[in-house]
Amino acid sequence: MPKAQGAARRPVPPGLLGGANRRLLHPAAKPLLFAAALLPLAWLVYAAFANRLGANPAEALIRASGDWTLRFLCLTLAMTPLRQALGLPALARLRRMVGLFTFFYGVLHFLCFAWLDMGFDVAAILADIPKRPFILVGSAALLLMLPLAATSFNRAIKALGGARWQALHRSVYAVALLAILHFFWMRAAKQNFAEVAVYAAIIGALLGWRLWRRLRG
Repeated sequence: MPKAQGAARRPVPPGLLGGANRRLLHPAAKPLLFAAALLPLAWLVYAAFANRLGANPAEALIRASGDWTLRFLCLTLAMTPLRQALGLPALARLRRMVGLFTFFYGVLHFLCFAWLDMGFDVAAILADIPKRPFILVGSAALLLMLPLAATSFNRAIKALGGARWQALHRSVYAVALLAILHFFWMRAAKQNFAEVAVYAAIIGALLGWRLWRRLRG
């Protein structure tokens, strides 16, 4: 999920963005990002114990964890365009953590489904996945994220080689398309597509930007 090493070594841009870049390079930047990324989980745990999840707490947990997976996925995909458009090379050092939190919330989303919907009945879960298309594509997206998370460290980059590592991590685009399809099918039963359209527009713009850059170069 992260970009290759070395982007943070580029010259720091001047002015306001240069100050932002220096702050992103500060040793406290990663711990602060880590703490901020755990806030949604902290809220969900608090809301569950404080009985603030509404009439259907199980559904609220499943949906909220899925929403946060999509948000972190959008943020992961946005890191490179923002880095290049704003001239903030230090963003590259934070992309790995954002990508790993995408996987973290994806696993949490699946665990909420497996526990609250299926009672951790493995046989029932395996039987249910192929029956419901939105669960099938959601599970496929999570499985595709697994090798990305497993290779999100420096030794994996060296072992695979830069070209193969980058080729593997391009599967995040397939993850994004599967994730939005999962969300679409999940909302199709209630004909509620407003949020789907927002996420689809964001992901479409981010993937379209990459395609445009590739065609240009």
